[in-house]
Amino acid sequence: MPLLVQKFGGTSVADSDKILAAARRAIQAHNRGDRVLMVVSARGHTTDELIALAKEITETPPAREMDMLLSTGEQVSVALMAMAIESLGVPAISFTGAQIGLVTDSFHTKARIRNISTERMVQALNDGKIVIVAGFQGVDEHYNITTLGRGGSDTTAVALAAVLGADGCEIYTDVDGVYTTDPRIVPEARKIDRISYDEMLELASLGAGVMHSRSIEFAKKYGVPIHVRSSFSDAPGTWIVGEGDAKRLGVAVSGAALARDEARITIQGVPDRPGVVHGIFRTIGAAKIVVDMIVQNVSTGGVAEVSFTVAKGDLPETLRAAEAAARECGATGVTHESDVAKVSVVGLGMRTHTGVATAMFEALAAAGINIQMITTSEIKISVLVDRASAVPALRAVHEAFQLDRQALDQGAFVPSRPGSVMNLVPLAEAEGTPGTEARALGMEDLVIGGVELDESQARISVFGVPDRPGYAAKVFRSIADAGVFVDMIVQNIGLAGDSVLSFTVPRESAERAARAAEAAGARDVAVEPTLAKLSVIGVGMRTHTGVATRMFAALAERGINVNLINTSEVRINVGTDVARGREGLECLRQAFAL
Repeated sequence: MPLLVQKFGGTSVADSDKILAAARRAIQAHNRGDRVLMVVSARGHTTDELIALAKEITETPPAREMDMLLSTGEQVSVALMAMAIESLGVPAISFTGAQIGLVTDSFHTKARIRNISTERMVQALNDGKIVIVAGFQGVDEHYNITTLGRGGSDTTAVALAAVLGADGCEIYTDVDGVYTTDPRIVPEARKIDRISYDEMLELASLGAGVMHSRSIEFAKKYGVPIHVRSSFSDAPGTWIVGEGDAKRLGVAVSGAALARDEARITIQGVPDRPGVVHGIFRTIGAAKIVVDMIVQNVSTGGVAEVSFTVAKGDLPETLRAAEAAARECGATGVTHESDVAKVSVVGLGMRTHTGVATAMFEALAAAGINIQMITTSEIKISVLVDRASAVPALRAVHEAFQLDRQALDQGAFVPSRPGSVMNLVPLAEAEGTPGTEARALGMEDLVIGGVELDESQARISVFGVPDRPGYAAKVFRSIADAGVFVDMIVQNIGLAGDSVLSFTVPRESAERAARAAEAAGARDVAVEPTLAKLSVIGVGMRTHTGVATRMFAALAERGINVNLINTSEVRINVGTDVARGREGLECLRQAFAL
């Protein structure tokens, strides 16, 4: 008998009428023969109201007691939902996170799931009941109530779908799917019928608010198809699925995203020697700060600049950690910019389509928008711009890639179910087995898929990039016209205020790329004809704050210097001396137990 997990967000259960409407959806699935497990969030603005109430008592409430308080919102919702279903003639039972044995670590307000017991849920489902579970919450090994942080109910739903081997996970919300960008900012945005886990991971981490990245990490790790749907209509939504199901022929870019509230920190005059970058991010990682874009430009005069972005709310704490790290490594100082925003484009088709970066930079140049920082991955390009330019920048790139006109709707769709990449016990095997648990690793532990070495590239560096719109567009148009394929792109602020623009190209194209840059007006161009690009690939690279630190530590221990960095949600790339590339590959394999 199929098993369906349905998650209803706060707006979907905000009042009694909406609770009854959600109950009827679950009953419809139950009546057609599905076993149904619901995950329910706190109603409406309940969580915000509880936070405000705590602030009336104290400005610094203890994290443990905040978890105790905030978990009550979901407890109210699940009880009301069970009452609603029972009133409509179907048996139901509600559970808190603790009652189903959803065990987390002890990091209050941002706990991660370690394991989930399936016995009580399986028994209730086998008894013909609709099971309702409180989202967002669990319990640690000392029986303290914990909460999972932002997007926690989504995480709960996908985790339960994973551990129970569900056939699908429906996320009901106040929007009818995932759009090419935020339709509140760009009304021309279109709904996407299906998107890959990697694309959604990037978009979620880049500011798209429909799904939180932790829930997508779960889905990718355990092969759970997710269907994002509207609570208020029966129209199909967006499927978030594996890459094979999500590919769209001829489409380079699937979506664009805007993160408004970003802050940039630059550590200046960083000594160019092994271990320094590791020391910086070890100090920042110890503060549990999630770092987003990390960019290191090439060194000049034995020093480099390392820049990274964080959420604006984390800026004061990050500055304290960055200043401590700068003192420790002998850097000359720390600067920051708090009024910046990040605009990104994402798409699986970037792997095979050339000219995406050029098109993006030209669109921004045409809109008169200056680029402060660039980082790329195989399926993403992100730029940092002044916050006042954020919305025009998003509109410009959305239009440039014709996301308002792409035929992204591909009709009826049934996802494949690739299954878990972890050693979980699916529902069919768990039935009748008391105390069956999903253990393996902690369910949210980092999964590294592999490390890679590319020795085929060269690095081009353009110094003295002026602080004005259009420069990058002109350079990359000239390079594209020269027929050169560009891989990594990194732009960072230099000591004199001008930027340094570095990018990698196939080794045989290095001189041609340099000449093209000079033809575009670049006056100070340097070529490093050999480069080793080392990559760590995995799930949850951004939300697990120690990944970059572990990578840098392993290289530092071998005395391997890092001379270029760029990051994404699914991989971290660094450049180093080609003579040390194979040694670097081996030490990373050891560091990540591959």
